[in-house]
Amino acid sequence: MSRKFKEEAVIIRQEEIATNIYSMWLHTDSIAEAASAGQFVGVYCRDGSRLLPRPISICEIDKEDQAIRIVYRVTGKGTDEFSFMRTGMPLYVIGPLGNGFTQKQNKAFVIGGGIGIPPMLQLVKELDCEKEIILGYQNRQIFLSDQFALYGNVHIATEDGSVGTRGNVLDAVRQKQLQADVIYACGPMPMLRALKQYAQENGMECWISLEERMACGVGACLGCVCKSTHKDEHTRVRNKRICTEGPVFDAKEVDI
Repeated sequence: MSRKFKEEAVIIRQEEIATNIYSMWLHTDSIAEAASAGQFVGVYCRDGSRLLPRPISICEIDKEDQAIRIVYRVTGKGTDEFSFMRTGMPLYVIGPLGNGFTQKQNKAFVIGGGIGIPPMLQLVKELDCEKEIILGYQNRQIFLSDQFALYGNVHIATEDGSVGTRGNVLDAVRQKQLQADVIYACGPMPMLRALKQYAQENGMECWISLEERMACGVGACLGCVCKSTHKDEHTRVRNKRICTEGPVFDAKEVDI
């Protein structure tokens, strides 16, 4: 795992890219250089009454310009505060946090659902293999798909059928008869459960990034524990901390 840093980042630019979904580029001193696809950062509110950082996945990394991009949905007071911030404003950030994706050379499904789509963008930029990119949305509020298209074949599924395949990401895979050797995915838990089962049925590797509410983000509070399929050699319990041992896991290692 890479070192983590707490630093005062500066907002380069921010824009709303879909309803209540914002893209923010941050200039950092150290985080961008240390980060890799699948990791996340903790973003601190300026309002002192909210002490804990908000965990947000890293969407893109620009090591040359020492910048990271985060894409987040406004879901509460903390992220609502971030949405009003503008270019040049400082923001305290800690990261990079967690473990990223284990990258293979095999043909890959890169799958994102909802707000689990952004962290997959840096991954498709880094993967040196053939890729089929499947993105799942609720409706025609599509975001980031044009940027994914720069790195592979993009297939879109929407729950209401307004764009692409009607249904979920696996409906798109089956309808288009897509093939791959390994799955990388981030999104809501029902999607990840279905992908884990699909991988088992088809003899595929499957790497999943779990979305979970977190408090400390550094493994101290045990607030984001998930069930493991194996007992820890030291504690003898079947638990893994998503913030430190994840958020990316081999799907076989976690009981979801």
